Amino acid sequence: MTMMRRTPIALLGALALAFALPAVAPATLNEVGLLPNTTPPTVPSCPTSPCLAVSRTTGFQAKVGAVNKPLVVRRTGWLVAWTIMLGKPSASQIKFFNANEGGVAQAGIAILRAQPKPNLAYKLVAQSPPIALQRYFGKTVELPLETTLAVKKGDIVALTVPTWAPALALGFGHETSWRASRAKGQCASTSSLSTQTQIGSSVQYYCLYQTARLAYSATVISTP
Repeated sequence: MTMMRRTPIALLGALALAFALPAVAPATLNEVGLLPNTTPPTVPSCPTSPCLAVSRTTGFQAKVGAVNKPLVVRRTGWLVAWTIMLGKPSASQIKFFNANEGGVAQAGIAILRAQPKPNLAYKLVAQSPPIALQRYFGKTVELPLETTLAVKKGDIVALTVPTWAPALALGFGHETSWRASRAKGQCASTSSLSTQTQIGSSVQYYCLYQTARLAYSATVISTP
């Protein structure tokens, strides 16, 4: 797995935004969801067998080991970039996923806000356009946003995958889990499109998948 350097454009944009904020509150950079020292190490499954991918859904990490809600924004601010770690599926694996999961690999970032009811309901408040991923296979890449996304304390940074993305790390214990926007009773229907894409919509995230981690994080600039 090749680690790419942090994208200079993203960092320059983040610093420019930080300097533009009022002097009374110094801005800080926070990496939401960055947990580098996990056991086992967070490495997407492909091309090893089984090669499993995130497919046709919006999802977020509920827990990683003893860490609860690692993708929750802790301070109000702006999401300026996101990072994804990708496996390197073989040519035959790519062909299979492209044919069965709606097309070439793509993913974007989404901002969710928990709703008081019904249970496990989240409102989509912002999202980025999907990015084609194949040229990044086998790498960890930071993707700057052309338009930053406003976030509030308590929001959740989710991964939206309209097709498929080799960004699923396996082999964790049952205390590690992630949720998806699939309807109740549809948790096994991984080839059915269930992404949450309509701004303002509220969807129940019924499906909980254990022993796996979504390999992404996000860069947020915030002020007290």
